[in-house]
Parts: sequence; C-alpha cells; structure tokens
Amino acid sequence: MAIFKGAGVAIVTPMKENQEINYDKLEELIDFQVKEGTDCIIIAGTTGESSTLSMEEHKEVIEAAVRFTNHRIPVVAGTGSNCTATAVQLSREAEEAGADGLLIVTPYYNKATQAGLIGHYTKIADEVKLPIIMYNVPSRTGCNILPETAAYLYKNVENITGLKEATGNVSQAAKTMYLTDGRLDVYSGEDGIVVPLMSLGAVGVISVWSNVAPRQVHEMCEKFFAGDIAGAAKMQLEAETLIDALFSEVNPIPVKKALNLMGMEAGPLRAPLSEMEAKNAAKLAEAMRAYGIKLA
Repeated sequence: MAIFKGAGVAIVTPMKENQEINYDKLEELIDFQVKEGTDCIIIAGTTGESSTLSMEEHKEVIEAAVRFTNHRIPVVAGTGSNCTATAVQLSREAEEAGADGLLIVTPYYNKATQAGLIGHYTKIADEVKLPIIMYNVPSRTGCNILPETAAYLYKNVENITGLKEATGNVSQAAKTMYLTDGRLDVYSGEDGIVVPLMSLGAVGVISVWSNVAPRQVHEMCEKFFAGDIAGAAKMQLEAETLIDALFSEVNPIPVKKALNLMGMEAGPLRAPLSEMEAKNAAKLAEAMRAYGIKLA
C-alpha cells in the first residue's frame, strides 16, 4: 500500500528574521495544509532547505512536523545525504520521531555509479523499517537512477516502495513503471506534468505548488482518480503560468516569496539562497493574482 495517494506538499521550513526555525509558523502551515486537503506532509526536503539545516535542526524539525500533524495525514521525512552513513543516521532519527516514510535523494556532487546507488539505498533500507521513496532529481544532484536500477531496488529491497520522479523525462518514467509492472509508487516531482505521469500510473505528486494552492492540487488528483481526466487536465493547464513563476528562480526561493506575499510569514532564506529578484517577484505576484490567490 502506498504511503499516500494524491497531493503531498514539499513544505517549506519557515524562518525567523534571525534565521532560527519558526516552529509556530511551521505549525500554522501544517494546519493550513491539512485543512485544505493535502494528503501528506513532506518535511525537511529540498524545498524545506534541508541542505542548510544542522543535524540537530533536521531531527527537531521532523519531530515537530510529526507532532503538529498529529496523525491526521502521513508525514514523510527527507533523510537523504551524499554520505551513506549520514543518510542512515538521519533515517533512523526520522523513524524514531514517528515519521510514516522516508524520502531519500540520490547522493549529490560525489554522485554514484548505478552499483553505488544500489548499495547506498540497500544499506539505508536495511537499517530502518519505514517505507522509502527514492528521489531522482539529476538536474540538482548530477546523479540519475536509471529505470533498471529503480526496478532492481524495488524488486529486491522490501521497504523501497516508491520513487519521486523529477527527471522531467516522461519516457524514463514510463520505462521505470513498465519495468516494475506499475507497482512501484511513482510520484511526480515536477508540478507541470502531474497529470501526464498519473496517466502512466503515477499515484500522485510531491509538490512545491501545493504550498500555495493545496486545495487545487488535491482536487486535481482527486478528479483524476475519479475518472475525470479532462477536469484534471484542465486544472493542470490552468496552473501552468503559476508553476512557471514558482520555478523562475532556484526552488525554494520563489515559493517562500509567494507565501510571504500571501501574508503567511515563511520568513527569509538561508544563504547561499538569496531573496528573489524584483522583476521575477513582480511576475510571481501577477501569476498568483491571475490564478486567484489572494495577496496580503
């Protein structure tokens, strides 16, 4: 059984002006997501600025998300690293914190061969009992889980159950689903192609877009599951300009700006991320208004 089906939000980590994590705002954001129908909270992922969280902060923010969500919907914790031992530690801590699943990105910068990826994911999976969603985003990591590798891991490692597919390559996603007989839980990692991937068998999305429009992303998925493919496609296309604006600079720069424009006080970014350029911020605000999002 999938950890979740539908719309999972890759939630931001709100910060205070002094760069400390704003746990009060995190609770508010999680409550907003749950009330608006989001199907899963994905905490401490790329969108959550995990690369600039300390090990202690990483553990604490996952614990907080589990506590704030309070079993209303599943919580999946981002626990990837370019060091296998560190990924094991983070994964154990997330399991102890009560997370329902793990999202584990491929090693970055040092990369890995396909044999190295098999060893990396197998080692982590052997150390925990939680179901694991592999995260394939070669544009950010320089490392690609090939379909044959994803299929091998799914078939040979019991608790590897899913894949966040963020290659932007629909053909590769199709081959991965074919080689796993459609049983691997594939989630779109690209907000712009959720419905196309679901048409091939994906079970949902791990979404940046959901931070600002959780109800719409959830409803799009629900329409698809109910057989209203045309309705789901319409919602996908209607959001295209907004999605483009949300990725006009490196994620999560625009989505944090968007939340701040909505008055949700997500706060600043941690360096080396910088504030959004004024011209791009203006286009983002325009796209949000056109989509029907009320700005503060």
